[in-house]
Amino acid sequence: MSYLRTGILLLSLSSKVFSCNELKAASPVDGIEKKKPNVIFILADDLGYGDLSCYGQTKFKTTNIDRLAECGIKFTNHYSGCTVCAPSRSALMTGLHTGHTYIRGNKDMMPEGEEPLPGDEFTVAKMFKNAGYITGAFGKWGLGGPGSQGVPENQGFDEFFGFNSQVLAHNYYPEYLWHNSDKVYLDGNRNGGQLQYAFDEYHKMAIQFIEKHKNEPFFLFCPYTIPHAELLVPDDSLLHKYDGSFPEVPYTGVDSGPLYRKGSYGSQARPRATFAAMISRLDRSVGDIMLKLKELGIDKNTLVIFTSDNGPHLEGGATPVFFKSAGPLRGYKRSLYEGGIRVPFIANWPGIIPAGKISTLPSAFWDFLPTASEIAGVSLKFPSDGISLLPEFTGIGVQKEHKFLYWEFHEGGTKQAVRMGKWKGVRFGTDEPLELYDLSSDIHEDHNIASLHPEIVLQIEILLKNVRSDSEIWKTEKYWPKDKVRN
Repeated sequence: MSYLRTGILLLSLSSKVFSCNELKAASPVDGIEKKKPNVIFILADDLGYGDLSCYGQTKFKTTNIDRLAECGIKFTNHYSGCTVCAPSRSALMTGLHTGHTYIRGNKDMMPEGEEPLPGDEFTVAKMFKNAGYITGAFGKWGLGGPGSQGVPENQGFDEFFGFNSQVLAHNYYPEYLWHNSDKVYLDGNRNGGQLQYAFDEYHKMAIQFIEKHKNEPFFLFCPYTIPHAELLVPDDSLLHKYDGSFPEVPYTGVDSGPLYRKGSYGSQARPRATFAAMISRLDRSVGDIMLKLKELGIDKNTLVIFTSDNGPHLEGGATPVFFKSAGPLRGYKRSLYEGGIRVPFIANWPGIIPAGKISTLPSAFWDFLPTASEIAGVSLKFPSDGISLLPEFTGIGVQKEHKFLYWEFHEGGTKQAVRMGKWKGVRFGTDEPLELYDLSSDIHEDHNIASLHPEIVLQIEILLKNVRSDSEIWKTEKYWPKDKVRN
């Protein structure tokens, strides 16, 4: 039985919708038999460390996500599973870093989808199902094409609606989406139409999932595609709000022909206004979810987590330098510098997580599985590279710490990175020398001090050789020649 079912600290929140301004002092309440808490995990796509106003963004506001942080806990040293989509999501689902998880790169499969997770892989969704939860995923999958072992319903999800393929998820007005194994055509998008914005379609289904399962424990995974390129959003008030706000650099993309809506990005005359409007739309969706939980009276029994799958992208007309999307960090998507892998991470759970808490604990995607297992009150029977973050969330118990965090990336040559305390080691190729940075004084990784600390370099080099398991399918030379880089 989880210790959440015994003695816990409960915090009394005000009756205002999604507000924590009138937070009262905590008081211990013992012997309360709590219902299994719901868990909602919202995963943005290519949202940078600096793309939220609560993490320093100044060119637009993310009011609802900011409130999520104000009323919960904000992590400043949290890391994604990898620096691109599929391996990052694989690490999240399996609780294993990219030296152990099966998917270690973006590898396309024909005619649609990506390299599938094996059918016998243990995932966080399977864990929740074993614990008696209803499970749903709405957004982008990317861990196994239609008909493969890796589709969501084979990986523990009762219901899925959205994009199966990461490539097709580049576009916001697709001709169809998937509802489990059924293809659902969007009639408003046929013949070049732009009447059904995919993000709105699967967000609506996520809200319906909450309503449908309000009386039973559920795990809701929202792998939303915003703000991934292409830069495209409905022409409504959210976009008009930013008209003329920024100097624009128009982007010329693919608007017709055989590659149209097959992964290539469309043209955009005002990419910066569109980028801001897209994140505002994402922010509004977070508000929708929080208001729905409050309306249904299940907000205090629901943990909501918000994060991003990797650092900000440079495609489709995006200008992360202009928006300072990586915040104070170096690098972007596909880099193992901090800007490619350090991401926002916010957890909100009224009455359980104290409001306004900031955590500097180094943590990563593979921590979600052991955290979720403890929340669900079940023991993990499969190995994980993660640690439960529940003590850090609640302030109750002793929080374990990682001895190290590890990443590998297999596009354009094998790359590895490790964080060990304040030390960050990065190697951009198996034959390349290790770069060493002291993140406590050099968060931007400007000063390679490997020559000053040979003993630390040796420790990291030994770790890099021993921390991973070999994987034939992800050998760089076979699948990722140096001239092949895709989104």
